[in-house]
Parts: sequence; C-alpha cells; structure tokens
Amino acid sequence: MHKSRSVIAIAIAIGVIWTVRPDAASVKVRADFDKAFKFSEMRTWDWAKDPGQVILARTQGEDKDAVRRRAEPVILEMVAAEMPKRGITLATDAPDLTLAYYLVLTVGASAQSMGQFLPSNWGLPLFAPSTTSLEAVERGALVLDLSSQGKVVWRGIGEAGFTMDLDAKKREVLLRDAVKKVLERYPPKQKS
Repeated sequence: MHKSRSVIAIAIAIGVIWTVRPDAASVKVRADFDKAFKFSEMRTWDWAKDPGQVILARTQGEDKDAVRRRAEPVILEMVAAEMPKRGITLATDAPDLTLAYYLVLTVGASAQSMGQFLPSNWGLPLFAPSTTSLEAVERGALVLDLSSQGKVVWRGIGEAGFTMDLDAKKREVLLRDAVKKVLERYPPKQKS
C-alpha cells in the first residue's frame, strides 16, 4: 500500500463510530489481510526503517514526539514479545516481513438529543432539537502493518476510547493490551 494511502486508511479507521464505553477502556480489534499471500511461508520479521508514527488530532501544539517517546518503547517491547508466539522470529538478515506501527490519538464527542430513539411513525409531535447529553472522550487506535516487498499484506487495528483522566500507567496497560490483542489476529486463518 502506498504510504499516503496508508495514512488515509488510518484516518478512515479513526473516523469509525466507536461502540465501546469510554470509561471501560477496552480494546476493539479487527484485522485485514491479502488473501492471496502465503503467510504460512513467513518465518522472520523486522521493523521498518522508521518503525512508527504518532498522529495527533487532539489539541493545537501538542507534542507528538513526547507521545512517541512514551509509547514507542512499550510498542516495541510488546511486539518483540508477541511475534515469537506467532511462529515468526526477529530476522538476523533480510526479513520475510517488515512491521510498522501507527498510533493515532484524537478527541471525539458523543451527543444525544431528546426524542432521538423514538420511531417517526408513532404519531407523536415532533421534538424541537435539543441536546440532552454531550460527552468528550479521547480515542485512540494502534495500527500494525506487516509488509512484504514494500506492500502491506496484513493490517491489524486496535481501537479504544478512554477518559481524559486516565493516568500514564493505565494508558501503558491499555497500549500493551492493544498490541497483544491485535497480534492475536496474526497469522490470519486462511483457507487451504
């Protein structure tokens, strides 16, 4: 996948409506892969030249390098621990697969309006639009891309919503959980 299309795909992934409660801080995971690719033949992996990228869309002037310094060691450590469990080892020479991560953090809002859940055919008078609940939450996605010969062949995405006051230790636990759950989807189940 071309790099700019990859970033667009990540942005689209973040635009998905989240169904998890923000205070639950659970990770929702999905994966997609090239169905023609022979994952069973892959034995080694290594990081891409630039292992990852942090994309922030929360506040103006936010320091993405600071976020990367906190998050990247956790991601690198967890991926290195999980990949051998998937039958793929760190390459000493040319890897079969290269891995890159994208960490996308943003703020979203959830609103409810009076009468929004009533069917239109009940014959009740129309409600004047009025917001009854508004909640701002941080949202994040961890994207792991495995590539072969420069083409993304597997992409795993872990998404979670969390409260603004979640402390650094809990964020680290959430990030570790995201890496583990995303990599549980590798290797993909393919029909023989």
